[in-house]
Amino acid sequence: MIKHTLKPVSYLVIGHITQDLLPGGLYAMGGTATYAALTAAALGHQVGIVTSYDCGSGSVDFGESVQIACQPARATTTFENRYAGNNRLQYLHARAEELTFDSIPEIWRNSPLVHIGPVAWECAPALVGKLAESAFVGITPQGWLRKMDSRGGIHYTRWTVAERVLPLASAVVLSIEDVAGDASLIAHFSSLARLLVVTYGGDGCVLFQNGRADKIPAPRCVEIDPTGAGDIFATAFFSVLYAGVAPIPAVRFATCLASHSVEFRNLDGIPQLKDVESCRSMKVEL
Repeated sequence: MIKHTLKPVSYLVIGHITQDLLPGGLYAMGGTATYAALTAAALGHQVGIVTSYDCGSGSVDFGESVQIACQPARATTTFENRYAGNNRLQYLHARAEELTFDSIPEIWRNSPLVHIGPVAWECAPALVGKLAESAFVGITPQGWLRKMDSRGGIHYTRWTVAERVLPLASAVVLSIEDVAGDASLIAHFSSLARLLVVTYGGDGCVLFQNGRADKIPAPRCVEIDPTGAGDIFATAFFSVLYAGVAPIPAVRFATCLASHSVEFRNLDGIPQLKDVESCRSMKVEL
C-alpha cells in the first residue's frame, strides 16, 4: 500500500481509479472512484480514496481535498467504452488488485460516510457489512453485476450475494443498464434494500423505499457524454442523504447535478461550485 501522511476524511470512496481508452489511443482518467471523489470534494468534503493501480506509472493528484491510498498493481484497470445509439459496449483491457478491509488505512476505518463503488468486481462484498457497523454506507454495485467474456467484453451477470449485501447498505444506486433492463430483478432488489434508486438516463430515476416507488424526472439537457453521470448522481445523493435531507429532495438534488454533467465530456462534467449552488437553490428542502 502506498500512502503518505493521511488525515481523517468525511467521504471515503473505495474502488479502482481507472483509465478509459478513447478514440485515437488517448486515455482519460475514470471510474466511480474518480468521479465520486471529485464530486464529493465539490460538495465540500475532505475525501479519501482507497484504490489500486499501477502506482509506479505516475502519481494521481486530485487536489488538496482528495487523499489517495494506493495498493500497487502491475496494471491500472483500463476500460474502453463504445456507444451505439443509447447503448454502451464496454471492454476491459486490464485490472488492478482486489480491495479488502485490510486495504483501508487505519485512520480511515471509522470514516462516517463510505461509498463502495466497484467497477470490475474489485471490492470485496464483505466490506459492506464490516463498514456498516459504524458508518453510512452507500453502494453503487455496478461492478458486482458484471462478467467478462473471452474478448474482454463486459456483460451483465447474476449478483450471487445480493441477498446478503443489499440489506446492510444505507442506500443503493444503480442504473437500469446494470441489470440489463430486468424489471423483476429491480423489484427483488427493492425488497432487500432500505433505499434503492434506479436511474434511467434522460428519463430520470425511480426511488424505492418502504414498498413505495416514486418516479423523479430529469430536467431537459443537451447530452454530450453520459460517462460518470451515475457516479455523480450517487455521490450527491449519498452526501445530502447522510446530512439529513429526506430521500425525495435528495434525489432531486442529485438528478440536477447529474443532468448538468452530461453536457460535458469526461471529467469536464464534474460539478463546479456554481452547479452545486444552482441545484441547492431549487426548492428541494435542502
